[in-house]
Amino acid sequence: MSSKVFVGGLAWGTNDESLHEAFSQFGTVTDAIVMKDRETGRSRGFGFVSFSSPEEANAAVEGLNEQE
Repeated sequence: MSSKVFVGGLAWGTNDESLHEAFSQFGTVTDAIVMKDRETGRSRGFGFVSFSSPEEANAAVEGLNEQE
């Protein structure tokens, strides 16, 4: 079972730090990255968050699915 979560539909102003902060309430975040356009450096509207365990990743999916 994976401990990496895909996060879609991010606000354009979301950065790595704010993504990390939003998901840290569900467990130990080992990595949080917002994917950016190579040419403009602007957010592409999605990212990935990695947790230290699959259980924490599942808790985050259940807790934040369909949330803004």
